[in-house]
Amino acid sequence: MSQANQPRVGILMGSDTDWPVMSEAAATLNKFGVPFEARVLSAHRSPAQTADYARAAAERGLRVLIIAAGGAAHLGGVVAAETSLPVIGVPMPTTSLAGLDSLLSIVQMPSGVPVACTSIGKPGAVNAAVLAVQILATSDAELAEKLAAYKRQLAEGVAEKNARLQQQLKP
Repeated sequence: MSQANQPRVGILMGSDTDWPVMSEAAATLNKFGVPFEARVLSAHRSPAQTADYARAAAERGLRVLIIAAGGAAHLGGVVAAETSLPVIGVPMPTTSLAGLDSLLSIVQMPSGVPVACTSIGKPGAVNAAVLAVQILATSDAELAEKLAAYKRQLAEGVAEKNARLQQQLKP
C-alpha cells in the first residue's frame, strides 16, 4: 500500500450494527481525504484480537483510533490500555438509556487510561472524525489547511442562515 493510502485512523466497533452511526465518521474522514480502516472487534467476544489490534496499530501507521462504545463502553478502555495512540470514544445510542450509559462509561475511564468522549450517536461520530483530523493536522500542513477551510465553511453556513433569518424578520 502506498504511503498516501496508508490508513491513519482506525474505526472500531463491537458490532456491525454500530456501522450506521460510525459510517458518519468514515464519511467525514473521506471529506478530508484521511485514509482509515474500520474493524469489528469486541472487548468481550474477541479480547485477544482486540488487544493485538491495539498493540500493533501505531506500528501499522495508525495515529488515532475512534471507538464506537455502547453500554458499559469497554471497547474504548481496553483499546486505550493497549496503545499509546489517542483514543476517541463515540457513545452509541442504547435502548435502555438512549446512550447516556455509554457516555457516562466513557468519561469515567480510570486515571492514566484516557478515552476522549464526543456526543452520542451520529453527531458524535462526525465530531470524533473532526477531532481525529485536528490531531493529525498538528503535524500535517495540508490537512491543517483543509481543516481551516472546513471551519470557514461552517462559519459561512451560519452567516447564510442568519442572513435568511434577518430577511424573514423584515416587515
